[in-house]
Amino acid sequence: MELSSLLHDLHLSSSSSSSEKPLPSASLPPITELLSRLQEKLIGASSDSETSSLIGRVEQLFQTADPHWLFSSNQNNEWAELQEAYGALVGALICRAALPLCEDDSGSLPASAYQSVPSRAGPVCSALAALLGTLGNGGGRTGLLLAVAPPVCVFAVTHFQDQPWSSSSSRAAAQSLQEALLRAGGWRDSPHLLMGDGGQEEEKEEEEEKKRKSRGILGGVLDVLQPQLTKDSWQRCEAVKLVFAWTLLQVTRPSLSPHLSHLLPPSLLLNDHYRPENCMLGIRCLHHIVLHTPAADLRQFNRAEVVYQALFKHLNTSEPAVIQSVLWALLDLLLVLEKPPSSLAASSSRRKSCRHDNVLRLVLTHMEAEHKVALRRVYASALPAYIDRMGVAVCRHLRQVERVVLGYLEVRDPPEETSRLKILEVLEKTSRAAWPRMACRVAVLLRCLLKLLVAVSSDGQLSDSVRQKMMNQTCLCLQLLDGCCHGDLQRLLRQVDSSCCSSEVLRCLATVTMTTER
Repeated sequence: MELSSLLHDLHLSSSSSSSEKPLPSASLPPITELLSRLQEKLIGASSDSETSSLIGRVEQLFQTADPHWLFSSNQNNEWAELQEAYGALVGALICRAALPLCEDDSGSLPASAYQSVPSRAGPVCSALAALLGTLGNGGGRTGLLLAVAPPVCVFAVTHFQDQPWSSSSSRAAAQSLQEALLRAGGWRDSPHLLMGDGGQEEEKEEEEEKKRKSRGILGGVLDVLQPQLTKDSWQRCEAVKLVFAWTLLQVTRPSLSPHLSHLLPPSLLLNDHYRPENCMLGIRCLHHIVLHTPAADLRQFNRAEVVYQALFKHLNTSEPAVIQSVLWALLDLLLVLEKPPSSLAASSSRRKSCRHDNVLRLVLTHMEAEHKVALRRVYASALPAYIDRMGVAVCRHLRQVERVVLGYLEVRDPPEETSRLKILEVLEKTSRAAWPRMACRVAVLLRCLLKLLVAVSSDGQLSDSVRQKMMNQTCLCLQLLDGCCHGDLQRLLRQVDSSCCSSEVLRCLATVTMTTER
């Protein structure tokens, strides 16, 4: 009855009367004709009520109509026409819940501009889920599923984001749509949806359908996003960058490398933006690319150098979150561009400066002058990893390292003392790596460490656990420095006036005089 009424409203002929019995497939018009008419109606709908009614009838069509008629086709050219018709209808449905575009390059709109989007997204999600449910229940429709899956995936990801254009109900509907898409194609999860089974091949002809279902839709998703990811258009829709980042972060080796030419340019565009949130998203995307792309592919066409220059310039920013992201991204990228200095220093008679040196030198320069607590913590947290990477080559930076250590150990960082604990770790790693060069610096470092021990032992604002960590780490540094100067430190520590120190400090010093670690 509903199908007959729909056909009548769309002025499509049917040889069957409006009886209660289902219409036989032979008496129905071609499905492509119906899909085309529905698409025209959706595009031309002039009111929300008309649109809502049409979407509801589309959903009912996919739920109740005969699947053999819905997906009927016997020839290759008819399959192509059917896929085109379904793709156009899916596109028309998605457009009914499209986000408004920004008129300028600000990339953001007020929340009021998205007020009507959630109420329109929910019905569209239900209609698309009904289509996917019917597609997933029958064999031989994988080609059609793969044709509609990319735009459906982009739509679902757009609307399950916790953003101004979504509500709790629309996010739930979009999440249900994504789950319906996974079920329809037999995909395990979102990474499997995008990457498939990594190109595994089956030899038997009866496994052809299984092979097709194991294909990922990453290429199709990127084709949907690509027109919106150009330099002039990506800022017009605020959701595009989020969908792109979500897509990229799902993809790992070896599936990322074949699509690198489409994934790298948008990541660089985000990285270069002046807004910190876009910049951080771009850095995260570039870092993911570095981690999941073979080094040879990154070095091809000078890509790695381009990424390095794009990230290196952020070291001059004052945004703690940006600095934190870029320091760890550079640490991984440097291994793509060159071998670690620690592996070259021992075998090279002429130790040339490299990119590792350039990054560490700039970081230490900024650390010396930095007074903001948040940035000091970020720098201090990343510095041990860079010192570790440099190995004995840190000797080229000992003067700067010494100044940073002395400056940071003098400033409290309550309540967790993150900065000072990390700087003590820096001193430990430097003493182990460059111990022959540390003897001449023992005197100034000793005074600083003793002052630190006394200050920490009497600091009532520190918790017992933090105090104990700092004192243990300080004692370890003293032991290492004693080893660097061949035990001369023990003679000096035995001369410490016990009346000027607490019993806790004296116990720590006793551990140094009893143990020498070289």
